[in-house]
Amino acid sequence: MHDDPPIEVPIDGTLDLHAFRPSEIKTLIPDYLQECRENGILQVRIIHGKGSGTLRRTVHALLDRMEMVAGYRLGDETSGGWGATLVILRAAGSSPSAR
Repeated sequence: MHDDPPIEVPIDGTLDLHAFRPSEIKTLIPDYLQECRENGILQVRIIHGKGSGTLRRTVHALLDRMEMVAGYRLGDETSGGWGATLVILRAAGSSPSAR
């Protein structure tokens, strides 16, 4: 069991996964995106790093299952390249059929 203190994550539209264990991201990402949406932040950057691509694939699989996600794409040269994913969220109360 880990006794690490909780990590404070600012709700500013950028989530850097480097500070988290892989086992934490399955709850972290949905919770973070929900907080962003509740704060009116509908464009979010998730930094997963380049590495082997395993974490990126895990992030994308999570995003694919989330109704609040309108779409996502890999970052460009100014936003982290393929080490980051840019996510567009639906506004709270909008219909998932609006894809």
